[in-house]
Amino acid sequence: MAIIYKDEDANLSILKDKTIAVIGYGSQGKHQALNMRDSGLNVIIGLRKEGKSWNMAEEDGFKVYEISEASKISDFIAILIPDVEQPRIYEKEIAPYLTKGKILGFAHGFNIHFGLIRPPNYVDVIMVAPKSPGVRVREEFLKGYGVPALVAVYQDATGYAWEEALAWAKAIGSTKPGVIKTTFKEETETDLFGEQCVLVGGLMELIKKGFEVLIENGYQPELAYFEVLNETKLIMDLIHQGGIEHMLKGVSDTAKYGGLVYGPKVIDDHVKRNMYKILENVTSGNFAKEWMGDPEKSRKKLNELMSEIQKHPIEKTGKEVRRLMGIEK
Repeated sequence: MAIIYKDEDANLSILKDKTIAVIGYGSQGKHQALNMRDSGLNVIIGLRKEGKSWNMAEEDGFKVYEISEASKISDFIAILIPDVEQPRIYEKEIAPYLTKGKILGFAHGFNIHFGLIRPPNYVDVIMVAPKSPGVRVREEFLKGYGVPALVAVYQDATGYAWEEALAWAKAIGSTKPGVIKTTFKEETETDLFGEQCVLVGGLMELIKKGFEVLIENGYQPELAYFEVLNETKLIMDLIHQGGIEHMLKGVSDTAKYGGLVYGPKVIDDHVKRNMYKILENVTSGNFAKEWMGDPEKSRKKLNELMSEIQKHPIEKTGKEVRRLMGIEK
């Protein structure tokens, strides 16, 4: 049974007298920094001097420093830059300034779990992983609520790491709905599996294959787009609101019967066996080596794959349909 912490389980006072350096000012960095500051914490921002986010952070009222200086003068360093950039930045601009009792914070366990970042044994290493994009973290906070998050402690050097993690979660609003206790290992492996098999990879390929089957059999691309992509959001909204049963109660009996009988014939045990292989690729560390072993090579491959997606017929059709619907200009 999951252990869930709420507002009353967290105390901001443990972070009140600390200087918190948020490294990065992207989706998570910006919005978490704003929430922490609004919660009464002392937040500074660490960025590359030539980075485009520097002026944005200053305009938002933050004191901005180069990453090395921010790491040096802070007590708590929240590393909220992309995974692929973290090891290099850590080694050059953070590790030299880690002293006894400092806190290292992450929003994803990837680099710690796979050993790409190895902190010294005299610092606390904690994680708060909001289960939403950063912009939603801010939106819900401004409504007086928050988004759920996962919390974990990898290393408790001071004896206060759990209190620090819960305080961080409270400062961004996540203890209002609740945060789930986990480990860096569990968060990382489930996150990568979900992205690859369901949320990004699986869903994207299911949509593409459905579109291809319809147009290859002579159906109009615009109709195919509505059936396999546009209505996906409507179905997912129903599932998000109340689960799978709620979705089924919201569609026709014909859709119920067809989905329940023939869905398992498409997403069958063969697909499940492939998912097991993907999970093994994650847990073995092979995916981490593939993605992080040669970042330049990985980026090149990613750019090539993105170019292929842009050329897929569903993208051309989608632009036309979204213009027709007034969604895209």
